[in-house]
Amino acid sequence: MAKLKIDGKEIEVPDHYTLIQACEEAGAEVPRFCFHERLSVAGNCRMCLVEVKGGPPKPQASCAMGVRDIRGGPNGELPEVFTNTPMVKKAREGVMEFLLINHPLDCPICDQGGECDLQDQAMAFGIDSSRYQEDKRAVEDKYIGPLVSTVMNRCIHCTRCVRFTTEVAGISELGLIGRGEDAEITTYLEQAMTSELQGNVVDLCPVGALTSKPFAFTARPWELNKTESVDVMDALGSAIRVDTRGREVMRVLPRVNEQINEEWISDKTRFIWDGLKTQRLDKPYVRKDGRLQPATWGDAFAAIKSAVVATSGDKIGAIAGDLASVEEMYALSELLKSLGSENLDCRQDGTALDPSLGRASYIFNPSIEGIEAADALLIVGANPRFEAAVLNSRIRKRWRRGKFPIGVIGEHADLRYSYDYLGAGPETLADLVSGSHSFAEVLKTAQKPMIIIGQGALVREDGAKVLANAAKLAAAVGVVKDDWNGFAVLHTAASRVGGLDLGFVPGAKGVNAAQMLASMDVLFLLGADELDFSRKGSKFTVYIGSHGDNGAHNADVILPAATYTEKSGTWVNTEGRVQVGNRAGFAPGDAREDWAVIRALSDVLGKKLPFDSLRELRVKLYAAFPHFAGIDEIAEGDSAQIVALAKKAGAMGKSAFASPIKDFYLTNPIARASAVMAECSALARNNFQAAAE
Repeated sequence: MAKLKIDGKEIEVPDHYTLIQACEEAGAEVPRFCFHERLSVAGNCRMCLVEVKGGPPKPQASCAMGVRDIRGGPNGELPEVFTNTPMVKKAREGVMEFLLINHPLDCPICDQGGECDLQDQAMAFGIDSSRYQEDKRAVEDKYIGPLVSTVMNRCIHCTRCVRFTTEVAGISELGLIGRGEDAEITTYLEQAMTSELQGNVVDLCPVGALTSKPFAFTARPWELNKTESVDVMDALGSAIRVDTRGREVMRVLPRVNEQINEEWISDKTRFIWDGLKTQRLDKPYVRKDGRLQPATWGDAFAAIKSAVVATSGDKIGAIAGDLASVEEMYALSELLKSLGSENLDCRQDGTALDPSLGRASYIFNPSIEGIEAADALLIVGANPRFEAAVLNSRIRKRWRRGKFPIGVIGEHADLRYSYDYLGAGPETLADLVSGSHSFAEVLKTAQKPMIIIGQGALVREDGAKVLANAAKLAAAVGVVKDDWNGFAVLHTAASRVGGLDLGFVPGAKGVNAAQMLASMDVLFLLGADELDFSRKGSKFTVYIGSHGDNGAHNADVILPAATYTEKSGTWVNTEGRVQVGNRAGFAPGDAREDWAVIRALSDVLGKKLPFDSLRELRVKLYAAFPHFAGIDEIAEGDSAQIVALAKKAGAMGKSAFASPIKDFYLTNPIARASAVMAECSALARNNFQAAAE
């Protein structure tokens, strides 16, 4: 720790702090453009100037000077820093004048208006005039893809975007070329950026040079209602803010959550919002004469009742989709149990995970933040870059610190960091379990090794054996020990951990999702669209969901429901953290929240569920499953469950592991309804084909 004075106030800070961080600790406001806590120090903009007592007779850039770099007085006086002296004020005004020399006067039409750091700091730290009379320089706008719009005349060369793409996203797609007034930020060949995290440069840009292309010229920030929620596009549960105008979602932005997403979100999370309003189901439908016809709620419920009455409980089933919240899965499971059915499944992809094996067998035990504490990593059957882009950036963050060997079994893909490719499938995993592979020794000698098991290794016929062998390896090399549990299951579906916690899986006499699809008399699909409907043999299918996707096309009755932005719901992320998303708007037309649809249906079926409001439903839910009441908390798994799972290890197949995510941009009904995601998908395919050629 280091002691110093900031504007006369004595503080103590860690000795690795920079002066700008020390000033923030003391409560002093220091303007900045290039400095960002999660990026390397550039020292470009010079806006963060401060005066250091006893230092050189000129202002110092506080972002580039550490507290260890300044000295105290000759008699043991503490080092002193001043942020508000005449010298500092004059220096900042001069810097701001220089920054505005070439900045265009287009604030009224700039999309950054109302959220512009340059505008705010010019008001607070600048002056009201300029001595510069010459023509302003002009820079051509660059095409960098369908997501980020450029107006490069506004660029002040802070290089935040360059450092983000290089350091966090892991691909040097942006750079600064030229010198002096010829300096430009560009993608060099003016091609689209390929990173799944590129949208974050919009938040990082302190001026209006990089803005959101889909959101451009649609709304001003002060017009929007802001709702804090959680993301369901993957299983991370990133903290987001949903901005709405009236009933319409206008944009999605990240919130800071150090435990999960820091302050980044993936492009799918950020730009999915146009899919929320297209291909929506806004009224019930009933299939008549082979065609789906609009109907009333009464007609739809009557058709379902006729089908349910005509069969027995063992021929009724329910499959929950990837975006379902805990509340609606709980309501549906209670309804089916009242009908005498044990045919429930939240694993529409057929993954081998099962709550009977213990919670530790299906959650990301070390936690997402725990990745930074690990010192060796084995990835089995996963492509984190596409399955959880923000988590992948956390792995890269740890990798950049050094001394972090990474081994991969599965696809030989570009993960944005270097790794040792160990093999393609189960045979390599078996070698590690037996100790004959050299990477087993790497894991064994590490203090906190991690194993990440992806769904690509678990959705196979031998998935249960692969999981057990991974657990056996974890027990053998010290991944699971008294003070550390590095056994991590990476999910791809936001609803999966919540469903497993609920026990939304087949009972003793129940059948799984694939068997239900083929054999049920009545099948309920709760937003389940990723099934192989070519094998559909169920006689009567009820789809409860928000979009006209695969499930709706194969349904006999459609009950319109709400998306994740239109309901308050609970989701449990891949690490087992319970999170609540809040309603930002209302569903269109006759669509209602999923739990309310199920509750109304139960009344018609004569099996009335014991709640009439979301609050009452949650009271019942928390009584049955108390850990759901621990919002933003993780109910940790017992490491003994991993050891017990290891005993089930057996022979595995020979086919290679393959990630289930074939197209990052089109993984769910909302994404497939999004024109922006469709454009990104087409661009990604073209880039892949070009690279292959």
